[in-house]
Amino acid sequence: MIAFIGSVFSPWYKWSGRREPQNHCCLNVVTSGLNGRFTMTDRGRSALRQSPDRLQIGPSSVTWTGKELVIEVNEWGAPPMVTPVRGRVVLTPRAVTRTEVLLTPDAAHLWRPFAPIADIEVSLTQGHRWRGHGYFDANFGTRALEADFAFWTWGRYPLRDRAMCFYDATLRDGRHFDLAVEITPDGEVRETTAPPRTRFQRNPWAVRRETRADRGTKPRPHLSLLEAPFYSRALVETTIDGERTLGMHEALDLVRFRQPLLKPMLAVRVPRRALWP
Repeated sequence: MIAFIGSVFSPWYKWSGRREPQNHCCLNVVTSGLNGRFTMTDRGRSALRQSPDRLQIGPSSVTWTGKELVIEVNEWGAPPMVTPVRGRVVLTPRAVTRTEVLLTPDAAHLWRPFAPIADIEVSLTQGHRWRGHGYFDANFGTRALEADFAFWTWGRYPLRDRAMCFYDATLRDGRHFDLAVEITPDGEVRETTAPPRTRFQRNPWAVRRETRADRGTKPRPHLSLLEAPFYSRALVETTIDGERTLGMHEALDLVRFRQPLLKPMLAVRVPRRALWP
């Protein structure tokens, strides 16, 4: 689930020249399984309301109560499954960090791991009701992702006494950005040494995938969550410091994303609703 102001993967935002991010906002919700749905309605400025503790995008909202992040979902699935996706998600951080990471030297792109260790309760239509462990972060940028990056992978893996986050990126100028941090339940964030990058099975669209794994071990995809010609999101099993763990992983091929032919394909899955009463 991602709340966007300036929907970076929206073809409508790209075609607008990205001049006004507030005119291209959305709440992207993806659920999996037989009743899985995908929502990513590109909404106009009139749908956006912001305050220090609340972000409202059309009929959906994200609210910080001081202890919990409460997401009220009221969306419609994208074609071909055009049905309502409604409900509530409540994320309770074990701690909130104050860490901010520059993803490019000029700070055009930032990453904020607000709550890498959290408890979550999900209740959505189509039968998605469960409790488990969750994660909350944010990215900020003043340029398009594809203007600065060629490829990146990201992963968050829970361990017995901490969580590990890996950010590995190749910039368009050939430089590399490699980050490994460990986060304790009390919110302490420490940079650490990562095990080697290790490739594993490509996604169904042949997007390259890799993550960190101990030498002599190989990651494997456990559950596919979202697959596209330029993007993969999946639960991935890997080994870190001798501990086998199952975590969230994404791979993003921005060379492919820059291809103009992808934008009309995306428009089918990302409808535009410019006005909101």
